[in-house]
Amino acid sequence: MDSLISRRRSLGVFASACLAARLSGRPLSGLNIGVMDGVLGQASQPESVASAASLGLAGVQVTLGTPQPSGGLLLSNPQLQRQFVEASKRYRVALPNTYLDVLHKDCLKNNSAQASHWIREGLTITKALGANVLMLVFFGKCAIERESEQKSVIGPLREACRMAQDVGVVLGFENTISAYNNIGILQAVNSPALKIWYDIGNSTNIGHFNVPDEIRLLGRDRICAFHIKDKGYLNSGAVPVRGALQAIRDIGFRGFAMLETSAPTGDRIADLRRNLEILKNDIAAVASESAVK
Repeated sequence: MDSLISRRRSLGVFASACLAARLSGRPLSGLNIGVMDGVLGQASQPESVASAASLGLAGVQVTLGTPQPSGGLLLSNPQLQRQFVEASKRYRVALPNTYLDVLHKDCLKNNSAQASHWIREGLTITKALGANVLMLVFFGKCAIERESEQKSVIGPLREACRMAQDVGVVLGFENTISAYNNIGILQAVNSPALKIWYDIGNSTNIGHFNVPDEIRLLGRDRICAFHIKDKGYLNSGAVPVRGALQAIRDIGFRGFAMLETSAPTGDRIADLRRNLEILKNDIAAVASESAVK
């Protein structure tokens, strides 16, 4: 569906993005690898920071948690926030971004008042943790596949962006729609506080998009972070991990890619370590190929 951005204009943007990628490409030295706390089996737990440090990871994406009996999200607890911040300092592992998982339940497209309430609370928590990106999710019953659904979130996203700008946080827009339609929404919202959180696994397996082309089309300035995953171990499914890394290099992206990998054996740490080694090998291969060119 390209109704939010015309086909002709899309092709022009794509051509410009490809040219910019060739001119601005850099080695992957600016790509930091982190992990979602839930991948470690420690969602919303400060112990996830130590676990990430033991694997040599640079950051942890913190899950903000579901509403508690008090009415607030789990991570609204100031003591829990302090524990995360202290662990981050102790282990020298960044807390660059957060995950507002309650938006799987309260959808921005049809429950915007409640969803906006959670976004406001999520922004406050994100700021308290010292993070700079709050990831908003649009999946399952909250997906925005239809044009009407995409149009329905533009107004609420504008309001959310005003809140985000007030606290100096970027909203990471993670969804299952095409780069073309994402650009259309970004243009309609027209705020520097809204950027794409690009998930290479979902874009491959749910959207069936050409991931490297999508990354190049979106470009460095429209993307705030990445999720890296495949079905099973990296490179065992259809996700073009190395192609995505090449595209990330081509656009000159600097920032975090967070592992959202599964644990095929059930041993989360061992499987994460294996996926990390696969990813490191792919990064080295892309850097080597780029050096030869």
